[in-house]
Amino acid sequence: MGFKVGDKVKFLNEVGGGTVISVIDHRMVKVETDDGFEMPVLTVNLIPDFRNNPPMETERRKTAVEVLNEPVVPEKSAITEINPWGKIKEEPGVYLAFEPQEQQWLLAGQLDVILINHTGYELLYSLFLQQDNNLQGIDFGSVPAHSKIVIESISRDEIENWNVGAIQLLFHADMPKKIYMPAHISLDIKANRFFKEGSFVSNTLLQGKALMVNLVSQLALVVASDQEAVRKYNSDITSHQSDVRKEKPYISKYKTAVGEAIVDLHIAELVDNIAGMTSHDMFALQMSEFNKVLNSALENEYDKITFIHGVGNGVLKNAIIKALDDFEGVKNRMASISKFGVGAIDVIIKDKQQNK
Repeated sequence: MGFKVGDKVKFLNEVGGGTVISVIDHRMVKVETDDGFEMPVLTVNLIPDFRNNPPMETERRKTAVEVLNEPVVPEKSAITEINPWGKIKEEPGVYLAFEPQEQQWLLAGQLDVILINHTGYELLYSLFLQQDNNLQGIDFGSVPAHSKIVIESISRDEIENWNVGAIQLLFHADMPKKIYMPAHISLDIKANRFFKEGSFVSNTLLQGKALMVNLVSQLALVVASDQEAVRKYNSDITSHQSDVRKEKPYISKYKTAVGEAIVDLHIAELVDNIAGMTSHDMFALQMSEFNKVLNSALENEYDKITFIHGVGNGVLKNAIIKALDDFEGVKNRMASISKFGVGAIDVIIKDKQQNK
C-alpha cells in the first residue's frame, strides 16, 4: 500500500505507531514514532491508523487482512533517490528494471517497472510499447539526476505488452559540462527471460534483484560539440527514416557461430581515437562493452562468449570475473591458449549447456 508524508500509521508486528515523515522509496518510508524517534520501516509492516485518519462515513473501513492482501502499487509521481544506503557500482547511464515485488518468489507476483536515471543530468523520457501490432505512447515525464521512478506495476500476464517498443531520452542540466544529443533506444526483450530466475540479478541501483536492461551508457552518448559524431548521428537518423527495420541484437556484430561470439576488449578495437581519454575512461568503456555484450547474449540465448582482455596487469580480467558474480546462470573458464594465448576468458551460459 502506498503511504504519503503526514499519514498516521501503526506497526503491524509490534505495539505502537507514528507519522510518515518522508518516503525513502516505493517500499520503505521513514516514520517518526509516537515517542519521537525516527526510523525507516518497510511499508508491508505498516497499516493506516484509522483512529487519526478516519474514512468518510459512507466508506467501509478495510480490515488489516484486506490491507495486507492489497498489491503494492507505488504512486506514479513518487520519484526516489537511487540507493541512498551504499556505493553504486553500475556505470553511469539509464536503466530499465523489472523488479519483483515479492523477492522470495522471483517468478511470481507483481513486477515494478522502474526507470533509473544514473546520471548527473535531469532526464526527460517518452516511452512507446508495441501492443496489438501498434505502437502506443505509454508514458512520458522527467526524472531528476541520480533518481528513479516506478512507471507501472504489472502482473505476469501483462509481460507480453512490455517486450517490444522504444524509449526516447533527452538530458538537461542548468550548467552542463557536456551537452548530449537525444537518444533513441529500441526495446526487444525476450519474454522467456521473465521466467528464468537467473535473469533477475543483484545490483546496487535497487534494493532487490531485478531484470536489468541497460538502455544507454553515459559514455556512449553523442556529445554535441563532437562535430564528426554529430554528423554520423544525423546521417544515421536520415538513413533510418527510409529504412525502418528491427534492429539486430547488439551481440550480432561479434557473432562467430550459432550461439557463439568473440569480443576483443582492447581499447583500440572499441574507439578510433583515445586522445583525451584517461585510463579510467578507457577501463569504463571496456566494462561498458562487456556488460552490453553479455546482456545481449543472455537476451538472445547464446551459449558462449569469448572476451579478449589482454595480459596487462590483470585489472580488466579481474573486473570481468568479479562482474560475473552478478549474473546468475553463467560460469567462466580460461579460453583456448592455442587460439588466444593467456589473455582471454570464455563465459559459458550454464542454462544452455545443461539443456544440451
